[in-house]
Amino acid sequence: MAEKQSKKKLALHWKIMIGMALGILFGIVMLYVSNGPDIVKDWIKPFGSIFIKSLKLIAIPLILASLISGITNLKDISKLSKMGGRTIGIYIVTTILAVSIGLVLVNLVKPGNSITDKTRTELVKNYSGDTQKYKDEAKRQKDAGPLQALEDLVPENIFAAATSNRNMLQIIFFAVFFGISLVLIPEEKGKTVQSFFNGVNEVILKMVDLIMLAAPYGVFALLAALVVEAPNPDLFQALGFYALTVVFGLLGMIVIYIIIMSAYTKKSPKFFLNGIAPAQLLAFSTSSSAATLPVTMERVTEHLGVDEDVSSFVLPIGATINMDGTSLYQAVAAVFIAQAFGMDLTLGTQLGIIATATLASIGSAAVPGAGMVMLVGVLGYAGIPEAGLALIFAVDRPLDMCRTVVNVTGDATVSMIVAKSIDKLGEPKVKDWDDNFVQ
Repeated sequence: MAEKQSKKKLALHWKIMIGMALGILFGIVMLYVSNGPDIVKDWIKPFGSIFIKSLKLIAIPLILASLISGITNLKDISKLSKMGGRTIGIYIVTTILAVSIGLVLVNLVKPGNSITDKTRTELVKNYSGDTQKYKDEAKRQKDAGPLQALEDLVPENIFAAATSNRNMLQIIFFAVFFGISLVLIPEEKGKTVQSFFNGVNEVILKMVDLIMLAAPYGVFALLAALVVEAPNPDLFQALGFYALTVVFGLLGMIVIYIIIMSAYTKKSPKFFLNGIAPAQLLAFSTSSSAATLPVTMERVTEHLGVDEDVSSFVLPIGATINMDGTSLYQAVAAVFIAQAFGMDLTLGTQLGIIATATLASIGSAAVPGAGMVMLVGVLGYAGIPEAGLALIFAVDRPLDMCRTVVNVTGDATVSMIVAKSIDKLGEPKVKDWDDNFVQ
């Protein structure tokens, strides 16, 4: 009896994959059942819609709590003058680079364009509803002045802005402004507010955990409805191209990290990979930068030679605001969904995606599934139907595992660069089995 109780439960990512497979099979079967498609639309699809709404529900609270909590953890804004300024500056640059790489790849590969006109028409009909509002918004952006985006960044009413996920940039602006102001006031006066937002952040993260427990059932409903409403096989071919585009971009980011690290610190790629590999493997298995943080700090300090003062400052901030893998994925996913719906995003809109994905990744919690939540804001900004999440959720879990590896690798890279820049990068304290870890 004790032995049975000690058995581990099936991991969530396996449950999601099973739900995905069962949803596809169920949808295929229902295509050959009398009134099967109607049954799926009336009795199965609503559960998928509820799942998407639950993700949208916590998007704005997640940004507010995560950003304000992360900024206030800096404690002293003056720290940004040297180590802090370099850390955040490098994080922002690498994030912009990641988003740009994602946009270049998705525009070159065009995975969404492999969907036929018939399937695209069905997608627009079944998922986007009335698309005229998106066309009107695109025209409005085209007719706006050159500084309209900057003007729109500042909300005139934060409560009004918080009523729509489309105002994600305004929410991020307010959260950053609020967080910096909270740090600048005396600690004893801001302690209660800081504790409040830290508590809210913990609650939101728990809500993410609870929502993700329903992910297998949400995936089942979404995929079943997707099959009966757009059963064309080219959709799944496009999904494969999309996944490969994301993975190729993520691999490219790791290569870029290694090149930058080697050029600046004069350390070999083998040395870097030997030191960080265990943290990368843990990141892949947990899909959580936060869960991997203790191991990342140990590897960076003990095996890569980064001074503890640097690693204890750079890495926690990185786990909060440095989500290069997530931002790259958001850029690719947003354009892919737009392509799937036959939308032609202008250069201005895609530049806006760079800004939105960069800032949204700062507020993306370091837990599994949070990237999908933040993607809602990116889609809302670009006027892309949020129901398009159904197209990519089937492969989100394995991609989440891959992009977490990139997030952790980026944190380690930046910690080495910052340590080198202030002469706090020395020899590793531990030289044992890891010298032969990567041949």
